[in-house]
Amino acid sequence: MKTPHSLFPTVFAFPPHRKTLGGTAYFIQDHPSPHNPSPNDSSPNHNILVDCPPWTPETADFLQQRGGVRWLFLTHRNAIADVGAIRAELGCEVVIQEQEAYLLPDIPTQVFQRDIELGDRAVGFWTPGHSPGSACLYWAGEGGILFSGRHLLPNPQGELAPLRTSKTFHWPRQLRSVQTVIDRFNAQTLSYICPGAHVGFLRGKGKVDQAYDQLAAIVLP
Repeated sequence: MKTPHSLFPTVFAFPPHRKTLGGTAYFIQDHPSPHNPSPNDSSPNHNILVDCPPWTPETADFLQQRGGVRWLFLTHRNAIADVGAIRAELGCEVVIQEQEAYLLPDIPTQVFQRDIELGDRAVGFWTPGHSPGSACLYWAGEGGILFSGRHLLPNPQGELAPLRTSKTFHWPRQLRSVQTVIDRFNAQTLSYICPGAHVGFLRGKGKVDQAYDQLAAIVLP
């Protein structure tokens, strides 16, 4: 299996996962420095796993060597795979929007309705449309990165767009959710988007740069 590759010094992308329909998962290594720990933070880290990567002993070792995972944030129902094994191995909290939580009846989850803060630099927020509980994760590092799941994807031309597929739950709602993302950010707060699939259309870049400009250029029907 291919190993995760670094998009930024502390952000890694996993290879596409067959069990999540070719989805791409990400790891954000965001933990307090051992040389300057926060006196008010008793947690070992704020590391976040975004969606489920191909789960192997090598993946588990990769994450453990980087401090483990505090939260597993799921962006939509088709990103769920091996959640039980991941939680059992890493002891992480599973975070999911409340309308998707019923899909994990035997796993304790931390649910949210509209927004949820994960540490002091990350926030997950509800973007319904692709699925009822579709959500994005924003991380304030590196000038601002949006992990968009399948809410926003590159098209074959490498342009960022909401894409209507056979699995789209509610297209008009997804378009409204795109507008809420545009309204939520600006060029100073959003530098990159890491999509949850179709990363091959990015021609090896692995991320969308000048992200807010691309986002604002989307023409909504």
